[in-house]
Amino acid sequence: MKIAILAGGSGTRLWPMSRPTYPKQFIRVNSEHSFFQSTILRCLNGFKMQDLIISAHQDYKFHVISDIIKINPSNKLPDLIFEPEIRNTYGALLGILNFSLNRLKLDQREIITLLPSDHMIDPADKFNAVIKSAEKYARKGQIVIFGIEARYGNTGYGYIKTKKAGGGALRVENFIEKPSKDKVEQLISEKGCFWNSGMFCFEIKTMVEEIKKHMPDSAGYLDMDFEDFMNKFENLPAISIDNAIIEKTDKLCLIPMPDLNWSDIGSFEALYEIMDKDSAQNVLLGDVVAQDTRGSFLSSRKRLISAIGLKDMLVIETEDAILICPRSESQRVKDLVLRMKAENRKQVFEHATHYRPWGSFSILEEDEGYKIKHVFVNPKERLSLQLHNRRSEHWVVIKGKAKVTIGEKILTVKENESIYVPCNTKHSLENPQDDILEIVEV
Repeated sequence: MKIAILAGGSGTRLWPMSRPTYPKQFIRVNSEHSFFQSTILRCLNGFKMQDLIISAHQDYKFHVISDIIKINPSNKLPDLIFEPEIRNTYGALLGILNFSLNRLKLDQREIITLLPSDHMIDPADKFNAVIKSAEKYARKGQIVIFGIEARYGNTGYGYIKTKKAGGGALRVENFIEKPSKDKVEQLISEKGCFWNSGMFCFEIKTMVEEIKKHMPDSAGYLDMDFEDFMNKFENLPAISIDNAIIEKTDKLCLIPMPDLNWSDIGSFEALYEIMDKDSAQNVLLGDVVAQDTRGSFLSSRKRLISAIGLKDMLVIETEDAILICPRSESQRVKDLVLRMKAENRKQVFEHATHYRPWGSFSILEEDEGYKIKHVFVNPKERLSLQLHNRRSEHWVVIKGKAKVTIGEKILTVKENESIYVPCNTKHSLENPQDDILEIVEV
């Protein structure tokens, strides 16, 4: 069995924590591991690294590789697919199938389990046991969807109505995508209702047959050489797996995932549900002082948040943006993000902190004629040799020791020392030590 992990989502409902340049699967919320890392570690509880296939947009290549290496010091990587365009989950599915058939040369009887990278699931051993139990149904030519018993009303989840089919799996009757509050209460009161986890298990042969039946215009992409497929990736339909195949197929069955804690972290409300809370049912992250406040989610990254008399509120502070709304309105963050995108606000697209293969930098201040950055260079890493026609730079080392190339000169700059880089001068910065190098760049 191959485990294919989708790591290409943008996570707009978790803005401003999650943004397209650094989406939710790579962020860390009160944990040493990102959601992506946690997904891999969970799979490694029952499978090996060589069993994994990771699919993500090419803009996330550094984040994917960096996150894997941090939890796997041997530097051994799974099979990686980096998509040149964003084409929703169906495009990712086609890529995984093409890669499996034409690059890995897998038999069509090989089983693939498809998992999102941004879910919270525990315990890992029970999760992997359920995945392995799906194999016998996949061998019968069925597409298995994993369902989570709907324990409470949540309008942000998709719901699945089922009937008993015998043998442990359930027959899927219909899908209800993000129903109204009244409809949710009705569904919860009925038996055989599950949250749609977005996780599937199938034989390659079965999925190929269903693509030919329900999406015939894209079936030809599976026969292409993988390189040709990637060159034509932009022509794929931008549609989800659910809309393309799952809601149309008659080969679907559902396996419940009982006794598991699960959340798709699709909103701050979902995140609130799984976080540790104080005696007043508050989630407080970072530098927060809350008085007479109950049921609220307050998260500080850079500044002090002080709150009085809040009830069921959401306050998310980052370096360059603050979100404030009732917790119950957190599903509407996506609508707010769409509005800000139309206004071309840069805070929607990128963080104040930018991540690079060599480290990261944060923009501290910016105005006409100047920009101030806080730069972090990882041990033994260096920035490429470069030249600027319209700007000079002034570097001040605040931690560590820098090896600096300016023109033909190679210099060492220590803590509390500075150096000037003129316009039109080739220069580079290197960290020769085993600790992180920090500089302020003006």
